[in-house]
Amino acid sequence: MSLPVFFEKTQAAVIEATAAGAVLRYDPAWRQDGAAIPLSLTMPLTETEHPPEVVTPWLMNLLPEGEPLRAMTRAIGIAREDVLGLIAQTGRDLAGAFTVGRSRPQESPGFTPIAASADFERIIEELPARPFLVGEDGVSMSLAGAQDKLPLAMRGGDLAIPTGGAASTHILKPDNPRLPGSVQNEALCMVLARRCGLSVADVTTHQAGQRDYLLVTRYDRLVHGEQVSRLHQEDLCQALGRPPAAKYQHNQSGVLGPSLADLFGLLRAHMTARDINRLLDAVIFNIAIGNVDSHAKNYSILLAAAGRAELAPLYDLMSGLDWPNITENHAQDVGGQRRGRHIYGRHWRRMAKETGLAGPGALRRVRQVVERVLGQLPAAASEVAAMPAGAGARLARFEAAIAERARLVLDHAAVEGPAEPDAPADENAAPAASAYA
Repeated sequence: MSLPVFFEKTQAAVIEATAAGAVLRYDPAWRQDGAAIPLSLTMPLTETEHPPEVVTPWLMNLLPEGEPLRAMTRAIGIAREDVLGLIAQTGRDLAGAFTVGRSRPQESPGFTPIAASADFERIIEELPARPFLVGEDGVSMSLAGAQDKLPLAMRGGDLAIPTGGAASTHILKPDNPRLPGSVQNEALCMVLARRCGLSVADVTTHQAGQRDYLLVTRYDRLVHGEQVSRLHQEDLCQALGRPPAAKYQHNQSGVLGPSLADLFGLLRAHMTARDINRLLDAVIFNIAIGNVDSHAKNYSILLAAAGRAELAPLYDLMSGLDWPNITENHAQDVGGQRRGRHIYGRHWRRMAKETGLAGPGALRRVRQVVERVLGQLPAAASEVAAMPAGAGARLARFEAAIAERARLVLDHAAVEGPAEPDAPADENAAPAASAYA
């Protein structure tokens, strides 16, 4: 199998199946183009060819995980181990700017309007069995993650399904029956982050029949009237060359996942002090709201020509504090401590040393960010309540849980804290998939 890789209408590379695995070869003209963008920091344009041990993890991170991946393989009859086969079927609207695979004969980019709320509700109900509407005529798209979601395009104020390789502009995330109020929870965390000065994707909520859904504006798309341009991005698992099973620092895959030192080290090697400060703010914010799922795939970077890179806006922010049976372990250690309610000043200082930051400055930033969280939380909750899907039944509970955790994080940052507590029973257990799956 040989799959071409396109940037808009220009072929940038080809991915070929070999006996050793998938190999990527850049097109010579693409490498010589001054405006060319690499597919990944792990696949620089300075090298013509990149081997399977680099290419395969990068491709795997373009696909869904867990039950959405299992449902996709059942729907299209391709084994989950056949990464190239899955990409061939779903690679014409992916995260980032590149598309994989040729258009089918007599097929051109287009959009299928969603005519009524009943159609929306039916599509949402079918997503668990047909992720990304696989099998639908002309539909070829994929997003990473273990949750149901659907890329859509805004056309003249209405949402439509992209077909024939057309670019999506938004991501629909339906309510999760296992996590009541998930739409309002994520909306609250995203709005709160924006109000605290963090760069985040824009979100709002809506209803389709009896279903609530979150609508996220894609930050890797630029819209000019009816024209949509793709921006290139990759998540930090891709940028670090790790497979999706290793997205948590501690995991059950046997492959060591990225630590905060790894994440900050990547930014220090390729980005600016501004990006490092933005990542620090994001880490503090995630601890303050109890977002235990801030793994390496939930951070991304935007890639541009000449090797320029910057931290992408935040996404997939949720608080796990108010739901039962959600792990209390965060995705990475903070100075050797994984539980937000046990993080004290010494842990923040240890984290600063491990990541090349100044301890006093990091602690000062903890206080500043968490004080903003507490100050902006009521207004953020009011903003979410005013969205089309309303407050739901649990918004006030989410607000209260975040306020309680943020006050605890703020108080604990000011003291050394007691001796390390005995590890709870699941302290060393890691979620096998998304904590919120």
